[in-house]
Amino acid sequence: MPIVTVNDLESPEVSIYSALTEAQLRNRLDPERGIFIAESPKVIRVAINAGYTPLSMLCEERHIAGDAADIIARFPEMPVYTGSRDLLARLTGYKLTRGVLCAMRRKPLPSPVEICSGAHRVAVIDSVVDTTNIGAIFRSAAALGIDAVLLTPTSCDPLNRRAVRVSMGTVFQIPWTWIDQPLTSLNEIGFKTVAMALTDRSISIDDPQLAREPRLAIILGTEGDGLAEQTISEADYTVRIPMAHGVDSLNVAAASAVAFWQLRYNGESC
Repeated sequence: MPIVTVNDLESPEVSIYSALTEAQLRNRLDPERGIFIAESPKVIRVAINAGYTPLSMLCEERHIAGDAADIIARFPEMPVYTGSRDLLARLTGYKLTRGVLCAMRRKPLPSPVEICSGAHRVAVIDSVVDTTNIGAIFRSAAALGIDAVLLTPTSCDPLNRRAVRVSMGTVFQIPWTWIDQPLTSLNEIGFKTVAMALTDRSISIDDPQLAREPRLAIILGTEGDGLAEQTISEADYTVRIPMAHGVDSLNVAAASAVAFWQLRYNGESC
């Protein structure tokens, strides 16, 4: 296996881990050639099992024959860059979680129509930019029966390193893609849209009519301002989560978990 000990922080071989921004890794102009960084052996294994190709690994010395040994053995031609924990922390700018990073090739994304085919419940992430929230929403979506996730272009990239880590790799397990068309286009493929927002016409999330809908697209808005007025006005339903003790709202990641569970598909329709 090609193991390279890193002694120089300026070494071009490891610039992918130290010098490139998330936008440069993503390479929006040619997304099929884009790269992302997966962090921790567990998350890397999930990505590999989902069909993502590893390009190289940055690994603490102790993990070469330890936690990352099975990954390295599976891809014997993959370059493995290694060094002390302190050196790698100086190189990347942060302490490595579980001591392992892996640069991986992105896959072409399906269209919204493709991933919504046969789906009963999809999540729509509209302008959510916090990486932790993105990761947490994906983890809840995967755990609570959401069939696919759509993101507006103003949202954070789900393959951002931190978003991937917070999601515990569920970004590789649930279908997702970007949606460039107006959210009303979801009506054209058979979905009723549910805007999560506090308005005068909001209905409770436990309204029986919602559970009877065969296909729902649950729209979640940005952390500060929530959903745009146009998005709310164009939605088929505007839904609120009942609150106690004078609390007016939940963090978008927490609200997503409540919504996904309450609005889960039960096999019935009106």
